[in-house]
Amino acid sequence: MNGRRSRFVTAMMIAGFLFLYLPIVLMIVFSFNESRLVTVWAGFSTKWYAELMHNEQILGAAALSLRIAAMNATGATVLGTLAGLALARFGRFRGRPLLTALATAPLVMPEVITGLSLLLLFVAMEQLLGWPEGRGITTITIAHMTFSMAYVTVIVQSRLATLDESLEEAAMDLGARPAKVFFLITMPIIIPAIAAGWLLAFTLSWDDLVITSFVTGPGSSTLPIVIFSKVRLGVSPDINALATILVLIVAIGTAVFGIYSQRLQKRRELDVQRAIAANE
Repeated sequence: MNGRRSRFVTAMMIAGFLFLYLPIVLMIVFSFNESRLVTVWAGFSTKWYAELMHNEQILGAAALSLRIAAMNATGATVLGTLAGLALARFGRFRGRPLLTALATAPLVMPEVITGLSLLLLFVAMEQLLGWPEGRGITTITIAHMTFSMAYVTVIVQSRLATLDESLEEAAMDLGARPAKVFFLITMPIIIPAIAAGWLLAFTLSWDDLVITSFVTGPGSSTLPIVIFSKVRLGVSPDINALATILVLIVAIGTAVFGIYSQRLQKRRELDVQRAIAANE
């Protein structure tokens, strides 16, 4: 019975991985296709990568998406960390339920509703205040921050909930002020969660299509919008090449972050062992 269960679990795991990653593997393979028809293999070629490097529209959209994603991730990380810190450390205060609801609402709010509401907000602000002027990089960045900071808040709050508060209390007993305690004690411990929140916010901004389509304007088309407009006319091999490059970048970034997290964890465990040995 245990052998049958083990084989069944293994088969389901393999089927799940094939379902998730086989389309990506096929896309990578056909990015090296000689033919312009993405479903007909005509031989190995890298010409679509060379053609991609000369496609100014895609390169410009990628640079714009990278710029917006970096600004959004940085702003969302700062705001999300502050919100997570307030929810995890300030106990019960007036307005806490409202802050919790506002911080987590973008997680469950349909993107169509979020995009439409932000569009109406920006139009009203432009009529009343004259800012922002039209739709572009500013409106896209603000829109992305409204939903990505919710993810950062949840990640940071979850990490702070498992943090031993006695470390912070000991530092304050020794005369450290709250700000110094945060930067010297709390922040180094939760920095992996902050980094994870930054990476998640960056990915969400880079990938967003629905909300961006509501708040974008002429001359500010991000990479997902450009790809979507091209795919509606038929998938071209240079899009496969672009997607392959993005998969490679994500894989390298994930591996580097994983190695860094492991080394940081080992260093932290080593410091704890040294501290215990010094007190014995």
